[in-house]
Amino acid sequence: MKTKFLVSSSPHIGSNLTTKKIMLHVIIALSFPLIAATIIFGLYSLFIVLLAVGASVLGETLYNLIRKRANTISDLSAIVTGLILGMNLPPTVPFYVPIIGGLFAIMVVKMLFGGLGQNFANPAATARIFLTLSWPVQMSKYMSPLDYSGGVKVFISGFTKTYVTSATPLATIKDSIDVGGVSNLNLLDMFLGKIGGSIGEVCSLAIIIAAIYLIITKVIDWKTLVSYVITCAVLALAFYKDGYLYVLPTILSGGILFAGVFMLTDYTTSPRTELGRVIFAIFAGLFTMIIRRFGGMPEGACFSILLANLFVPYIDKIVKPKPFGYVKPKKERKKETNV
Repeated sequence: MKTKFLVSSSPHIGSNLTTKKIMLHVIIALSFPLIAATIIFGLYSLFIVLLAVGASVLGETLYNLIRKRANTISDLSAIVTGLILGMNLPPTVPFYVPIIGGLFAIMVVKMLFGGLGQNFANPAATARIFLTLSWPVQMSKYMSPLDYSGGVKVFISGFTKTYVTSATPLATIKDSIDVGGVSNLNLLDMFLGKIGGSIGEVCSLAIIIAAIYLIITKVIDWKTLVSYVITCAVLALAFYKDGYLYVLPTILSGGILFAGVFMLTDYTTSPRTELGRVIFAIFAGLFTMIIRRFGGMPEGACFSILLANLFVPYIDKIVKPKPFGYVKPKKERKKETNV
């Protein structure tokens, strides 16, 4: 009797969750902040995300055609990458930015390293950094939430370029360091998404709902997310004068929650063990707050994830899982007893 072994790309999970099911759960979770962002910023923000998704799917299809491989878009990972990338962009970027970003994320960061399960860095986070370095002006222009008091025509304002630009809470925090205090920030507005920012990161409520969904479905490890958020909160207390005033604004603004839920928990680019993932999250939180407090840019979530990704092989090497049924050899036990 012949035994058939199937070899597939990571993540290898001992449960009924297949890669496709995991990606489907993530797509469902991403729909919560995407719906909120579409209401907050209008139809153009949805258009940007769809362009990023389309470019990601096209990039994977083209790469497989060029390399004469079977198309792999059915695992839905390209769609997830496109969604995360698109929701990391400001709702005012020109249409070519998400297209180039989606192609770069898939063809360069993912497929050139072997495809799903082989890339060392998060494709969406790396593409966001690439776009920020390539088009710094377009990637730093944000808009105010739509004002529907004048009618629903404002819903298409992104296409007509009639939106009102605004600073993000992170820019306000950055500017307040020397003068002290962030009392002009409305925490409720930040929680509900009535602020400027990237498409998917503004509505903390929607992101928290998405996180609860992914935790319940056992797609993400809550310890990674909590470790990241707590690290950022503690460092906000340490890095800022009157740090207690900065804790909630720090967590509710920028990409901390969005990155913690959708990028930091990526199976491929995070450590294999629970302890390793906690260490990884702490590293990411440290890098995030160092960039925010001492760097030239107000945001640091994507940069921190890319930096933390570089430490994953070393974390996996140091924090090794104990094999099931492993018993320490007698010689090693005798040596420990003698010592």
